[in-house]
Amino acid sequence: MARLTSFSVPDFHLPFGNSKHPQAARANAEATSWVLGHELVTAAAEQFSGIGVGHLAGRVSGDVPYERIVLLAEWMAWSFVLDDQHDHLIRAGDLAAWRPITDAITSYLETGRTGAHAPVRNPLVTGFVDLCDRILAGMSEGTAARYRAHVPLMLHSLDQEAGNRGSEGRQTVQEYVLMRRHSSQLLPMMDMVEAGLGIDLPQHVHDLPEYQALVASAVDVISWGNDVFSLPKEHACGDTNNLVSLISAWEGRSLPEAVRAVEDRIQIRIEQYLAEERRLFQAMDELPGTDAELREAVTRCVRSYEDWMIGADLWQRYECTRYSDERFAAGLESAYTRPDLVSVA
Repeated sequence: MARLTSFSVPDFHLPFGNSKHPQAARANAEATSWVLGHELVTAAAEQFSGIGVGHLAGRVSGDVPYERIVLLAEWMAWSFVLDDQHDHLIRAGDLAAWRPITDAITSYLETGRTGAHAPVRNPLVTGFVDLCDRILAGMSEGTAARYRAHVPLMLHSLDQEAGNRGSEGRQTVQEYVLMRRHSSQLLPMMDMVEAGLGIDLPQHVHDLPEYQALVASAVDVISWGNDVFSLPKEHACGDTNNLVSLISAWEGRSLPEAVRAVEDRIQIRIEQYLAEERRLFQAMDELPGTDAELREAVTRCVRSYEDWMIGADLWQRYECTRYSDERFAAGLESAYTRPDLVSVA
């Protein structure tokens, strides 16, 4: 497909404050070293560092201990490699090689073992095992259960994306919105931040429709904004897993018109988020057993989601080369992608 010759990201007018951990740059360097040490990346370390995972982790983690920011940055680094490697296999027509990797990951989540036939020395698998053990060690039972549920959903959404680029055809906008909540890879990371903040909300709070609506709104705002930032790269390589592209196709709009439509959707979603926040606290006040401590924990979760929305936006605008590097904008593979990574025994 043709490259976008003129493109600018609108201001999404996110009405939230944000601060960044003073050691975010150090976390970024440590996460890059971790990726190199696990041989997920073997070249172009400077380009990988430019993604700025430590800066993102430092913006969305709130007041968590530094070591938890580093762990989140390492998970983000692993997830970016995972995502880019999946794109590489789609382009190479070699998705059959993907299944042993995801089977090993889901097996480890369920049993603590990667399985008898797993590619146990593959860097994506060994990197996941290292991260998973440290992540779960810092989680309560309830948060760990949610993390274990969210990771397979994330992996399944990548398979759905591959299908959308193949013979299965184009999703509807609503189908895409539901899938994107998992392909964004945000939910496991939000679990990690919640654990790092020492928040352990009871499951009945997570099950509240008002709470689930709040989370969905936050994830949508972040995901749809990311679709605008990543549009030049995805348009150039024919990837239609993008809200802008889908609105353009289904509604017959030009890409600039579709960008404005997504901008409008984001503004509406922000207003919905603020309304859902009010409804959540009203529902909490009506629940038996809601005390000041539980209300404060919910408040900290709500503020965390606001950190995610504004922090992700600021990171993409000012601290990340992933969507501005000319190679990405031209639809080319990332400079650091290992073509042989999935086949490494």
